[in-house]
Amino acid sequence: MVMKRVTRRKFIGAAGSVAAALAIQPVRAAMGPNDKFDLVIKGGDLLDPSQFLRGKRDIGIRYGLIEAVEPDIPATRALRMLDVSGKLVTPGLIDLHCHVFPYGSGGGIPADELIPYQCTTTCVSAGDAGANNFAVFRRYIVAQTRTRLYAFVHIANIGLAPFPVTELPTIDYADVEAAAKTVASNADMVVGIKVRMSEAVINKLGIEPLRRAISACESAGTGGKVMVHIGGVETRELMSVILDTLRPGDILTHSYTGAPNLSGSFNNIVQDGRLISAALAAKQRGVIFDVGHGGASFDYTMAEAAIAQGCPPDTISSDIHVVSANTPGMPYLPWVMSKFMGLGFTLDQVVAMATVNPARVIGRIPKLGTLQVGAPGDVAIMELIEGPVSFVDTRNNTRNGRAYLKPVQTVTAGVPFGRPYYTPFSVR
Repeated sequence: MVMKRVTRRKFIGAAGSVAAALAIQPVRAAMGPNDKFDLVIKGGDLLDPSQFLRGKRDIGIRYGLIEAVEPDIPATRALRMLDVSGKLVTPGLIDLHCHVFPYGSGGGIPADELIPYQCTTTCVSAGDAGANNFAVFRRYIVAQTRTRLYAFVHIANIGLAPFPVTELPTIDYADVEAAAKTVASNADMVVGIKVRMSEAVINKLGIEPLRRAISACESAGTGGKVMVHIGGVETRELMSVILDTLRPGDILTHSYTGAPNLSGSFNNIVQDGRLISAALAAKQRGVIFDVGHGGASFDYTMAEAAIAQGCPPDTISSDIHVVSANTPGMPYLPWVMSKFMGLGFTLDQVVAMATVNPARVIGRIPKLGTLQVGAPGDVAIMELIEGPVSFVDTRNNTRNGRAYLKPVQTVTAGVPFGRPYYTPFSVR
């Protein structure tokens, strides 16, 4: 008998395929005619881009999973009921780029404290922790947080612990082997590697930090993706090289930044009013363009030019942290979504860019970013407020809109944040 050699990478890939297949058909206890839902979310205007579903629907949740989505679920079938009449009901929002490592990174905010402002049921830590402190994030933050947390491991082994001081004073901090081990040993929650490519962060290191980030992902063998922060890149040539180096599925965050480099040059994806060819080529081969608004990384003039010339966003994220959260641009996820409605995107499109699209990017389809039966009971409830509204970006440009999204209530794994409280109080 000839034994085929199975590499670790092939084994992980096969296991992932099996897991994905099982996720499509979750095992649920069958409900009898007299059984009640743990929670019924009743009377809302449901919008679920993952199913192309829009209209008045009730949602029945049992054992933490969505058990029914129907035009009318009688109140008698609910142990608890949440009346959301007149409100917009969507899958729980997924923030692909935020900073949620309080006490461990200089800018982290507790993810659960963001709930009243964001309706986020899932947050992705954008490089808050590196190889040296990722275990702290996992053991002491993830384990005690109701919000679902995933993460990019920073290529710098100290992560963002020194923020606002930069994390790559020397390339020696970008330890490929340590980063790869961290990705591989935390594959259940790690999406890939984060690297910041601004001149203020990497100085004269050129493309090497990105090369090391890609190398760490490939060495880990988990199919990890690289999230690349831009804004203030050293040279125009380096900006093009960054884009040319990214692989399909990698993420360009702060895509519409207008931040200058240390010498005051604007070396971003739009230069002199024109989208650079490397950006369009990256978009066409499958690089993900993420907003990553933040406190200094969203410029209306950049976004308008890039969108008009072929690079609309794939995902909308906040880049929320202790500094950006206090800026006039207010980069809370529903507010950033509202800004893109003001730029001409439909409500369906912006909801998709904060639910099913990021779920796909982090490899959690069909489990997250959807309200389909069998998915976790993660639900965002917002109010679509019609009327004149003014927005500001991070460079003091203002734009007017005709509507905005206001958070109302969030349910994670079938348990609402706030009222109605469960008795006894329980979480997933």
